[in-house]
Amino acid sequence: MERFVPYDKMSKKEQKKLNAEKRRDWNGLNPVTRVAPDDRKAYKRKPKHPNRIEE
Repeated sequence: MERFVPYDKMSKKEQKKLNAEKRRDWNGLNPVTRVAPDDRKAYKRKPKHPNRIEE
């Protein structure tokens, strides 16, 4: 049986290993390169009503 060691007293390597186990897994996907399908068309450069005459 392993002895209990408080997180603060663990070595940096052990803390890093423990943190990696707690993190969620993306199953090989890189979340930085993902774009939601609706976000691609969020910014439209064309005016909404191009033929509208403002007074």
